[in-house]
Amino acid sequence: QLVESGEGLVQAGGSLRLSCAASGRTFSSYGMGWFRQAPGKERDFVAAISRDGGRTYYADSVKGRFTISRDNAKNTVYLQMNSLKPDDTAVYSCAASGRDYELTYLSTFDYWGQGTQVTVSS
Repeated sequence: QLVESGEGLVQAGGSLRLSCAASGRTFSSYGMGWFRQAPGKERDFVAAISRDGGRTYYADSVKGRFTISRDNAKNTVYLQMNSLKPDDTAVYSCAASGRDYELTYLSTFDYWGQGTQVTVSS
């Protein structure tokens, strides 16, 4: 089970940190990712991190602004979002993959959280 938290409304230029807590499985055995879906749009890749945290991947649209990290001792993955823009408004979902490669692809992921709303006002 994956449970996201950190939902919020923030002004453009502000920051938010999302958390995703995992239970029921060996967290360190999973590559983790964050995806987002804006109203009327498809779910898009945002960021991903390898099992040991040694590799991270970002969508071009968030590179330099967002940072993904994980704490395997706490079974939690984080998404620090800085310099937020109105275009970042979406439902953000975390996901877990039994694979530790191809982590930028939605189809790689096996388990999904329910999502958390991020709204950025202009």
